[in-house]
Amino acid sequence: MIFRHTHNKTTWIDLENPTEEEIASVTEEFSIGARIQSELIAPTPLPLVAGEAGLALLVLHFPAFAGDSGESRDQEIDFVVGKNFVLTVHYEIVEALRLLQRLFETEEALRDQTHLPTDMLLEVLFAHLFATVRDHGQHIAQEMVRVEKEMFDGRERKTVHEISNVSRAFLHLEATLASQEEPLERFLRTLARPQFFGEAFADRGSRIAAMRAQAQHFLLTHRAVATELRQTNAALLETRQNEIMRVLTVVSFILLPLELIAIIFAMQLPGLPLQENPNAFWIVVAGLAILGMFLTLFASYKRWIFN
Repeated sequence: MIFRHTHNKTTWIDLENPTEEEIASVTEEFSIGARIQSELIAPTPLPLVAGEAGLALLVLHFPAFAGDSGESRDQEIDFVVGKNFVLTVHYEIVEALRLLQRLFETEEALRDQTHLPTDMLLEVLFAHLFATVRDHGQHIAQEMVRVEKEMFDGRERKTVHEISNVSRAFLHLEATLASQEEPLERFLRTLARPQFFGEAFADRGSRIAAMRAQAQHFLLTHRAVATELRQTNAALLETRQNEIMRVLTVVSFILLPLELIAIIFAMQLPGLPLQENPNAFWIVVAGLAILGMFLTLFASYKRWIFN
């Protein structure tokens, strides 16, 4: 699928899951060499920066939701930039680019096109992509708020796995953005050379780099919160387990003496007290009840229970 938007001397071509024929047609139109063309034909596993006469290639990966599972996956986007055009190539639907296409189509329908030079177009593209990353992180942060509520509602065991999933999601986003830093900086320095946009691009390049840094800082902050949340959850879980162990210990403290006395009176031995008394059972039961009540009051006095 090919989307083309042209205004004045600036052209944006977006290729979605392109065929080799579509790539060959576009690369021939804009005089893109075989080196860059070969990188556009198939996905590239790692970020990449390359260039040739008057052209610069940048391959980046952006996080996206993986369907209904809520987990993240990486989507590759290849950028080829020339003096008067920007070519983007990707191998699946990228919602941020689809949204930008609809905005441009609306402008064209309303005949209200704003002058958009190539360097500004590139900044708009990155602004939409990094905004999508922040939205992705915000969605995970909302999930973290729900998990926090469940945690303080007494469901610490359930939230152990959920907090781990949240931390893993933030870690994946952070790792993806960290992998972009060095190639993006090299790409922006290349575009600030005289054969591209010159020193005037420096401020725009700084803003693009700042977008990535802001998105990464957002993710770092929320991952730190997720880490603190996991530690809090572990503390709550340990406190609850200690409470259970304390109750079990107190119950054992009360029941073991009663059980010992009951075992002694259950022995069939000559000379056992109350053996000939017809009310022996009730006397023993009453004695056990009194002793049990005394032990319970003692444990309560020591604040072992009912504190």
